[in-house]
Amino acid sequence: MTTITLDLPDQTIEQARQAAIAVQKPVEEVLSTMLAAVLPALYDAPVDMQAELTKMTWLDSQTLWEIARSTMSGKLEQQLQQLVKNQAQRSLLPEEQAQLEELRREYGRITLRKARAYALLSLRGGKPLLEKL
Repeated sequence: MTTITLDLPDQTIEQARQAAIAVQKPVEEVLSTMLAAVLPALYDAPVDMQAELTKMTWLDSQTLWEIARSTMSGKLEQQLQQLVKNQAQRSLLPEEQAQLEELRREYGRITLRKARAYALLSLRGGKPLLEKL
């Protein structure tokens, strides 16, 4: 474990103290746990998305909400559904298989962005966002 010194705003310290009282843990442990939660574990994210997911930590809440509510375009979603349906009925042509894999990758990327945005928003709000859905 490494020890560091931070200058934090009084409001942040007060929030950490309140959280520490609520969970009956030391303030240092609360802050350490919160930092670990905010900083993404990137080892299982695609290499080309790791920097993007990390940078999301510093986005404002409005931008995070936009990401959280984003979807694949209707046209691309229809193509994906059609290719999946075709795959269930027959072998796909090589170009169809390549297109299906690319659409699946894009769907996964959108899902990772959304999950990261919801996680950050939940941490900022101090309560689970599922209550709002």
